[in-house]
Amino acid sequence: QVQLAESGGGLVQPGGSLRLSCAASGRFSSLYDMAWYRQVPPGEHRSLVAIIRNIGTIEYVDSVKGRFTISSDNAKRTVYLQMNSLKPEDTGVYYCNFEEIGADYWGKGIPVTVSS
Repeated sequence: QVQLAESGGGLVQPGGSLRLSCAASGRFSSLYDMAWYRQVPPGEHRSLVAIIRNIGTIEYVDSVKGRFTISSDNAKRTVYLQMNSLKPEDTGVYYCNFEEIGADYWGKGIPVTVSS
């Protein structure tokens, strides 16, 4: 069974930085997309923040381009999200997602609060 464990969230002042990590354990195929989503309470919709597709392409939502960087260490099956120049509107619960053909895995979510 695949499990994803996020770490690195917390409270940061506007303009600060955080680095989120997500480590995967269990068995899954070698071809998968890795992504970070954000959920802003009280809504339940999770919106895509950044994704590394299994073919190697990287995409970001417009609001984080130039500030956030997604990267991965495939040997460790870990995906990272470096978040710089954080803004209050970046606040939310961040979820890591690994998607392979026929299966979709989510972490439990980690809160990020950007506030002075």
